[in-house]
Amino acid sequence: MKEFFSKYIKLRKREAIIMVKKAKMSKMCYAFLAPYAILFAMFFVYPVVASIYYSFTYYNILEPPRFLGLQNYVSLILEDDVFLTSVKNTLMIAVITGPLGYIMSFLFAWLINELPRWVRSIAVIVFYAPSIAGNCYVIFSVFFRGDAYGYVNAALMNLGIIDTPILWFINPTYMLPICMVVILWMSLGTGFLSFVAGLQGVDKAQFEAGYMDGVKNRWQELWYITLPNMKPMLMFGAVMSITQAFGVADVTIALCGNPSTDYAASTIVTHLIDYGSVRFEMGYACAIATILFLMMILCNKLIQNLLRRVGT
Repeated sequence: MKEFFSKYIKLRKREAIIMVKKAKMSKMCYAFLAPYAILFAMFFVYPVVASIYYSFTYYNILEPPRFLGLQNYVSLILEDDVFLTSVKNTLMIAVITGPLGYIMSFLFAWLINELPRWVRSIAVIVFYAPSIAGNCYVIFSVFFRGDAYGYVNAALMNLGIIDTPILWFINPTYMLPICMVVILWMSLGTGFLSFVAGLQGVDKAQFEAGYMDGVKNRWQELWYITLPNMKPMLMFGAVMSITQAFGVADVTIALCGNPSTDYAASTIVTHLIDYGSVRFEMGYACAIATILFLMMILCNKLIQNLLRRVGT
């Protein structure tokens, strides 16, 4: 065992020496990279590290942080019922809207790719518009209005399905499903554009070579040629889909309020906003953010492992 560790340490030292030599040879490259690297470290890396540190403390902004160890995490998992409800709601949203939105983005991009250029441009704008139109999802509060003037209630009453209007955004039974519908409607975002661009970048000669090698239909063409050429776009779309699914807050707050009835539409981010922006218990809020961060990393690793099998 000692011999193994000594060889391992020697190998790592040798790799470190080689890395330092390569870095010295590329000093100008690192000099040009430095401004971005410094800004990235200041505004992305440092906040993440600071948040992880504060998650082990009691910190209310007014007083210096007081170290608590794992107390925040113990309270979250064993004592905070609202957090557990928020985790359940967030996982439901992620499991349902994440894969569905991802698949919808790719299928729509694939179908649009077959259209003439000017039709394709219009279709991309139509599908992409909801994701960049700000809080346009508030229009669903008109469709699902809780009185007889709401479009959905009026339609159901005219058809004789219901006798009295349904309070869609107050009844816990309907709140989360409606929010999922709105999230799916807004899911054709940046990942969708990356799929459109990736499909345009596939070399047409590969399709001809595939037909020579035995590709018989469009599904085989998609699996063995199109998807392997789009792995970077697929990964980017997956990351964006996961980020959107786990970061849901604006839609539920705008439609159902915060807190929602029986916390039926509460998510991890709305719980984080409650403790971070309302109660100013920053240590507890940082613990919530750290758990969300770990959940997103684990999902990203799972997606990476799945995408490696594409085309095999």
